[in-house]
Amino acid sequence: MTLPAQFKKENSENIFIYHYVEEMIADYTKYVKEILDDPDITVAELPFLIRIRFSEKTTQKELVELFRVSEGYTAKLLRKFEDKGYLFRCEDPTNRRKKIVELTSQGIEKTDKLIESNKKHE
Repeated sequence: MTLPAQFKKENSENIFIYHYVEEMIADYTKYVKEILDDPDITVAELPFLIRIRFSEKTTQKELVELFRVSEGYTAKLLRKFEDKGYLFRCEDPTNRRKKIVELTSQGIEKTDKLIESNKKHE
């Protein structure tokens, strides 16, 4: 990653942490767009799969709260991932209104590739 020209030592008091974070996110997004091997999954959707991979019994509602997106968007995205065979949703046995989201073996395989790519980028 190459920092923009305005990131100079003489200008350091005007550069905040979020500037660096923005640059890191932009660089990562560019990288993922280059290596993403599935045209049906966007860069914005990938964090959902990764988060589900490393969460035990995460629910649809927890994903809504975590990513600060609408319930409708989350439901639509999870349906898309279900249709692709990456995950499944089941009722929480302690509360039938909650939907537990888990990856399938195909979803684990997909996230393994993404994790490996992330390691290369970092």
